[in-house]
Amino acid sequence: MAEEKNSPSAQRVVVDIYGTSYPLKTDNPQHMKQLAAALDKRMKVMSRGVRTFDERKIAVLTALEIAEEYYKLKKDYDELVNLLDEK
Repeated sequence: MAEEKNSPSAQRVVVDIYGTSYPLKTDNPQHMKQLAAALDKRMKVMSRGVRTFDERKIAVLTALEIAEEYYKLKKDYDELVNLLDEK
């Protein structure tokens, strides 16, 4: 997704997440910046709720939180698709 080296339309973009800059290639720089900003915000919120300054731990906890949200949304989506298929 971020490192789309083989894509002829890939553009370089630098995003800042939790104080670190990441140079990336993407077909949609604006979207990548939005994703990075959302992740940066989530990591800052997470860092206020835990007792660690370890960036890696904050990143992992944030990733787990996002994964939990993803799986809940996917489960809800699958249930809706099943309901529609039954009709």
